[in-house]
Amino acid sequence: MGRGSLLRRAIIADSLQSSIFWGPPGCGKTTLASVIAHTTNSRFVKLNAVTSGVKEVREVIAEAEEALKLYGKETFLLLDECHRWSKAQSDSILPALENGTVKFIGSTTENPMIAMTGAIVSRCRLFQFYPLSIDDIKKAMLRAMGDGEKGLAMFSPMVDDDALEHLAVISNGDARTALNALELAVRTTEPIDGRVHITREIASESIQKKVTKCDEQQLYDMLSAFCKSLRGGDSNAAIAWFARLIYAGLDPRIICRRLIAHASEDVGLANPNAMLQAVAAAQALEFIGLPEARLSIVQAIIFICESPKSNSVVMALDEAFADAENTVDEPVPIHLRDTSFRGAEKLGHGVGYKYPHNYPNHEVEQEYMPPSVKGKEYYVPSDMGVEARIKAKHDAKKNG
Repeated sequence: MGRGSLLRRAIIADSLQSSIFWGPPGCGKTTLASVIAHTTNSRFVKLNAVTSGVKEVREVIAEAEEALKLYGKETFLLLDECHRWSKAQSDSILPALENGTVKFIGSTTENPMIAMTGAIVSRCRLFQFYPLSIDDIKKAMLRAMGDGEKGLAMFSPMVDDDALEHLAVISNGDARTALNALELAVRTTEPIDGRVHITREIASESIQKKVTKCDEQQLYDMLSAFCKSLRGGDSNAAIAWFARLIYAGLDPRIICRRLIAHASEDVGLANPNAMLQAVAAAQALEFIGLPEARLSIVQAIIFICESPKSNSVVMALDEAFADAENTVDEPVPIHLRDTSFRGAEKLGHGVGYKYPHNYPNHEVEQEYMPPSVKGKEYYVPSDMGVEARIKAKHDAKKNG
């Protein structure tokens, strides 16, 4: 919104086209739409996707057509929570967008590229909003404290610096939350000598808990960051993302499932105990629940992060399954076939099979692979951690 920016120029020139404002709550999306409504010479209609349907949209389009035909006025349609529109509702406005009868401004906290139909998104310019900074939140509160018409100046509020800081931090980039908390604090505090004094303690009571914004996209983004931190071996980052995910209300069983997966995917045989730690954390969660199980989960997180890494398990898995899908299924070699049923000997099943325990070191050279992938090597041990010993053994076999 800075001077010279595309959005500001478009609003001043009254030439803004259909747009989608996407960002977290309390960052100014609806406020900016209100600014546009008071700036434009076009008609401005507001609907909420939660309460409006196809019928209301058709009424808006009919009125817009009439206004354009009789008075040459275009119509802006502001739709709050636009991600809540169904495909049928979205499709009902497409012709009006195409012929310019209606200009659309959607406001949403969800990623429109995921939560909205592609037909609407492709016809709009997307503007992404971000959480307000702590300084921005403070400015908004100070402005409200000094506003005698719409703000709190009538109470002559005096807010301590640490109280203002607390409200700004805990609101987590949401000006609406900060202003509501400030108003609650001011209106419920007895004035002294005609002034309302807001301390850090009063501010804490007014807001209590940090607001965490975690829509579906944000959740997957944080979960992705958590998984990448595990793979990258950064214990501090993994714990930080774990804490934020749990604070935001994520089911902790999802974290435990990811730990079990990563114990094989990213650590594997470089440290087999990683799987034990991950499964133990999942069991601890079932046995004792939160908050105590957080300790066991964090222990498993640290163990996986600090373990030597190897992706040999996942590489072996992927390649073997690819061959299972793409190579010919040939009969199982005769010496490997089932011998547990009556008559197996007459069929020759098991003939030529060498029982490993009858040989030195309880192992013997013989062909075990399916014929179509004979000679293929799926598991290639790394030289990390415990797996280094497995690699040395494999290398010794290859060298005779």
